[in-house]
Amino acid sequence: MQTVKITSIVAAPLFGASPKGGWSAEIKPDDSVHALVAVHTDQGITGHGSVFTDGRLVAAAIDVLRPLYEGENALEPERVTEKLNQNSFWMGRGGTLTHAISGIDIALWDILGKVTGQPVARLLGGIYRRRVQPYCSLLMQEPARMAETLRAAHESGFRAFKIGWGPFGRAMDTRLDEAIVRAARDAVGPTAKLFVDAGASDAHWPHGLKWALRTAHMLKDYDVGWFEEALRPDAFEDYRELRRASPVPIAGGEVLTRRQAFLPWIVHGALDIVQPDVTKVGGISEQRRIAWLADEFGVKYIGHGWNTAIGLAADLQLAAAMPLTDLVEYIGGSPYVDAICATSPVLDEEGFLAVPDRAGLGVELDREQLARYTPNPAVLFSDRARRARARPLRA
Repeated sequence: MQTVKITSIVAAPLFGASPKGGWSAEIKPDDSVHALVAVHTDQGITGHGSVFTDGRLVAAAIDVLRPLYEGENALEPERVTEKLNQNSFWMGRGGTLTHAISGIDIALWDILGKVTGQPVARLLGGIYRRRVQPYCSLLMQEPARMAETLRAAHESGFRAFKIGWGPFGRAMDTRLDEAIVRAARDAVGPTAKLFVDAGASDAHWPHGLKWALRTAHMLKDYDVGWFEEALRPDAFEDYRELRRASPVPIAGGEVLTRRQAFLPWIVHGALDIVQPDVTKVGGISEQRRIAWLADEFGVKYIGHGWNTAIGLAADLQLAAAMPLTDLVEYIGGSPYVDAICATSPVLDEEGFLAVPDRAGLGVELDREQLARYTPNPAVLFSDRARRARARPLRA
């Protein structure tokens, strides 16, 4: 079959269980900051994507883009996505439209996998690994509570952890910063991987390069694997200096969108680890190009698509298709990750997740579960798609 035409694209905002982000203007559980996308086709095959943006904005962007995607061939994700990018530049590059295109692109790769009967990782060029270690991503708390939360995550099977945001850096108390990190290291033990995210993309971050340098040296004492978002996201020259002087690797990039925005950060050595978010950077097509560019310059790629089970599935497929990507982010305790699919992610005995080897992204949304978090989950499903799921189409 040469053509599978797009008939409609819909968005379903998620409400009711949005996890805290640690932001100064904190979100509420009923706020929509995540949305799922479904691309429906004339062959009854439906693909799913995820967007880290308010669902109302995603729905509006899909409506704006409709003339560009209606009737297009869903089997050509990179070409269709680039068509959307190239023909919407005058409405703004890198904002809501790019975020929405991310979800569409993920869904198109899901469709291509379902039609060919292949996991997305193989379609991206090949499978380097069958499992990936997730790091449990948790908000920072006061030391005693931080230790309690991490011990519970460790007991559930995680062996890698990232703590971030919260009072770290915000309390203007370097002793508290160190006490939090010390409590975290003590809680997870000396062999677990531990990463720290300052969350400097939050509103009005109060610190600069000297604080970041001092903090990086403190983190080295606790064997922290990387220091993430240590500076404001536009402090490019300071990031370059920090990377040169820091004793721990410097990570960032989650606020950037479009591959062009990543070029100076990678080419001019501002990061040791680049972290594009597949659910807002432009989708799998864009993320793959960024990841391979980073690889050419010796910069490690670790994805940031942690916000829903679909985002996690996309990151697992991308991690499997890249030679050196050994970690994925996993937000701890979010029903949008753990409770919207027919099967929940399961850690193996060593704290790894298997990369789904089913067709497409390899995960299946659960309509009944989704009914708890979105007003009309039916828009995400097609009866014909369920019958044809994971079966290759033949000419």
